[in-house]
Amino acid sequence: MEEDLKRINKFLSEVGYCSRREADKLIEAGRVTINGKVPEMGTKISKNDVVHVDGKRISDTNEGFVYLAFNKPVGIVCTTDTRVERDNIIDYINYHKRIFPIGRLDKPSEGLILLTDDGDIVNKILRAGYNNEKEYLVTVNKPISQTFIERMSNGVPILDTITKKCVVEKLGTNEFRIILTQGLNRQIRRMCEYLDYEVETLKRIRIMNIKLDMPVGSYRELTEAEFKELNALLDSSEKRMAEDKSSPPRRRK
Repeated sequence: MEEDLKRINKFLSEVGYCSRREADKLIEAGRVTINGKVPEMGTKISKNDVVHVDGKRISDTNEGFVYLAFNKPVGIVCTTDTRVERDNIIDYINYHKRIFPIGRLDKPSEGLILLTDDGDIVNKILRAGYNNEKEYLVTVNKPISQTFIERMSNGVPILDTITKKCVVEKLGTNEFRIILTQGLNRQIRRMCEYLDYEVETLKRIRIMNIKLDMPVGSYRELTEAEFKELNALLDSSEKRMAEDKSSPPRRRK
């Protein structure tokens, strides 16, 4: 019956193998098979179908999901493709279950990143339009001016768009704090470069309600209270996004 079928990318996400986005990449690369055959994108499977990724059978173990907060060191790459990148986050943590990072933090940066085997929460966080705050401490190569703070706060043209308004606070001669609600590629570095500054150090200290509180290179599980608040923020975000989509566009005066 149709209701017993689910898309292959959703299956890989639900069993904790990877996110739906990553699953689509695996399918496109021909690394996934269903009953021995490489599927097309969007193929649906039943509970009787046999799924392999890179020759390894994937099944639902019904174990509880894992939610980790990790303090990523500089030099570690946020990828699950251990065949390509030697200094990858998966081999570095060496966790006993397969996990994958939620989002990314580039190689020269350090600080907080979340990892899980729960594909659904990955999708929720990545598509969250509101409340998905990420906080960073940044040092640059020369003294910070008030003009720099104001321009960073009000939006900078990068990657064919204007960055959203954000909170920027000067902490020292060459150091500032910034809170973003969007995640453009190398966003802070590109913003600084546009204003003729060069980032020397960049550390993420918070993702939504989760704060960085462990030594570099170590990880911990999310507490029950943290996970409950995180889900509440994500639910609130989805409701606001739905309301915005259903609201009629405002007329210009």
